Amino acid sequence: MKLVVGLGNPGRKYAKTRHNIGFLCLDAYAHAHKLKFKNRKKFLGEVAETGKGFLLKPQTYMNLSGNSVKKLVDFYGISPEDILIIHDDLDLPTGKLRLRFQGGAGGHKGLLSIFPVLGSTDIKRIKFGIDRDDQLDPKDYVLSNFHKAEGDNVIDSIHTVQEIIDRFFDGDDFIQLMNTYN
Repeated sequence: MKLVVGLGNPGRKYAKTRHNIGFLCLDAYAHAHKLKFKNRKKFLGEVAETGKGFLLKPQTYMNLSGNSVKKLVDFYGISPEDILIIHDDLDLPTGKLRLRFQGGAGGHKGLLSIFPVLGSTDIKRIKFGIDRDDQLDPKDYVLSNFHKAEGDNVIDSIHTVQEIIDRFFDGDDFIQLMNTYN
């Protein structure tokens, strides 16, 4: 079984914010594949089953995402090498994707919550660029919505993430995915 985790914050207030790009990617994937998310309290998140694994949107708020991931991983016995995390990245231009399977959290609070519960930082991830605005505090910027002018770029990248998720579920070699999409 495989697990794809999209990071974000629950609630309408945050629904279309930059910090919720993980949720937005999973919502688009679920829509394209006619999957339904169900609120699963025992996993502290919304879960959709794909037949090849699970999609998880933790409902714990970003800083506690690890609690949700741990509950689902422990229940189904999913190993860290079968997990893919989608999260926002301030250091990449909006819509730029970067696949990684090693390295630190780069200050991302969701990853900082997840790595300890999985016992590793060697977790596959898709870093989705949201850029930076030097005029705004990063905490405020990540909770802002995308600008209309960024829309096409963001949508195109979400479609690319859908391809990557399909290939991840199909068992494609992650280094090969990195070579293709980075």
